[in-house]
Amino acid sequence: MKVIILGPAWPYRGGIAAFSERLARQYQQEGHEVEVVTFTLQYPSFLFPGKTQYSEEPAPEGLKICRKLNAINPFTWWRTGRYIKRQKPDLLVTPFWLPFMAPALGSACRVAKRKGMKRVAILHNLIPHEHRPGDKQFSRFFVGSNDGFVTLSKSVLEELNLFDPNGLKPRLFSPHPLYDQYGDTLSRKEALDLIGLRESQRYVLFFGFIREYKGLDLLLDAMADERMSRLGVKLIVAGEFYGDPKPYQEQIARLDIGDRVVMHTDFIPDHEVNRYFCASDLVAQPYKTATQSGVSQIAYHFEKPMVVTRVGGLPEIVPNEKAGFVVEPNAQHIADAIVRYFEEDWQERLTEGCRIEKQKYGWDKMTSAIASL
Repeated sequence: MKVIILGPAWPYRGGIAAFSERLARQYQQEGHEVEVVTFTLQYPSFLFPGKTQYSEEPAPEGLKICRKLNAINPFTWWRTGRYIKRQKPDLLVTPFWLPFMAPALGSACRVAKRKGMKRVAILHNLIPHEHRPGDKQFSRFFVGSNDGFVTLSKSVLEELNLFDPNGLKPRLFSPHPLYDQYGDTLSRKEALDLIGLRESQRYVLFFGFIREYKGLDLLLDAMADERMSRLGVKLIVAGEFYGDPKPYQEQIARLDIGDRVVMHTDFIPDHEVNRYFCASDLVAQPYKTATQSGVSQIAYHFEKPMVVTRVGGLPEIVPNEKAGFVVEPNAQHIADAIVRYFEEDWQERLTEGCRIEKQKYGWDKMTSAIASL
């Protein structure tokens, strides 16, 4: 079978690009011919000022990547669709995460349509966490450009009913697979040495782009709990600020917790991701809103228990008291869960739970879900 994946990939960075590339690898492992068609311009600087887009990682070996699509140039939407049509793929897979991309991706999908080709969208989000006027109309256009859908959370599956209320197009829920491409598991000591931290402390990890909806402010408030000092718990913040860092810096100063927070706020390259997860005892996802999160799937790969909030699809992925704790999105409940984890010696039980739960999230399950539509 010939497969084309239309969406972010190298040289772009971030979770959606990682998803596209890992999915392409899975199709290759299954013996299919695969090409990824990606952007020449993804986020225009005048609309997304200060957003760093490009990875410093080398081009992925053995993966065919073609850069065609400009998010704001309609001529490239048509040319990209025509290019895909000429390749005569059996399957066109398009990850979708942001309504801003709907005109470009949806137009290319429409132009690419040909007899015998199936167009499947993988829906990370339909209505974004920080939505703008017109987002629903854009998402509706994209939905109309595809033949079937795989959603990564049940909440997005429900949202899809807003855009296809009669259920005329096939759809199903298949959870986000493991991100298993970030290197081998390191010993805790080796990982801590690599990032310059002491073994005597306990570490909670907040990982990924720092955006308001991800609730880092709640986690910082939780770190102000005096029990953290007594237990020797420190927070590692590993990820790049998506917006203004000043409110977080002021919050740390106001709470006087600078000695409890380790800030590594440059973008974390792929080859360093394993250091942060292997150095940490617990991964925190204190999100205020969510659909699902690729961070959970990195944590599963490294068998790290999690504290997640009861929002969106997070409780679907992290069963309470099996692979972590599910709490309400407020600082007190987050602090209580972190303290409980360390005081009641949950590490061994929850690590074993992660080892069991991760078996559900193979990439072969994603390709099977797409094939079943």
